[in-house]
Amino acid sequence: MSNDAITPQDSTQNSTADNVQNIDTALDNTSNKAAEAAEVTAEMQAFYKRADAVIELANSQLSPTSHSGQVGASLLYAAARYSASVASIGFVKGDDLRKEKDEIIDFYTKQYRQMLSDNIDDYAQNFDKYVNISKSS
Repeated sequence: MSNDAITPQDSTQNSTADNVQNIDTALDNTSNKAAEAAEVTAEMQAFYKRADAVIELANSQLSPTSHSGQVGASLLYAAARYSASVASIGFVKGDDLRKEKDEIIDFYTKQYRQMLSDNIDDYAQNFDKYVNISKSS
């Protein structure tokens, strides 16, 4: 998210769309794989660098007592907590945030669904490269 994100002092009557405008722009850019392949802007490089840092942190949590499913669940929970915090930016009262709850959930669900779909497509296309399965025959 850029430094010009909406902050609580910017407005007392921001809509959810205003609160997540910068996120929406970054996420919309990730779903256009053809344009991404042609040109990766500095903003997108920074986006992917942040995502890679979070993935590296998640991978560092893997251990004999924490398998990928457990780490993934923690990562989803952290994303939900962080998203709730981001969505609250610009609201002055909790009641106003609560009134926008369904719209906020719809926004993040749509974005997650698109990113998950794109990444599953990518993994399916590059399965042998991404998934190390021993070929013991």
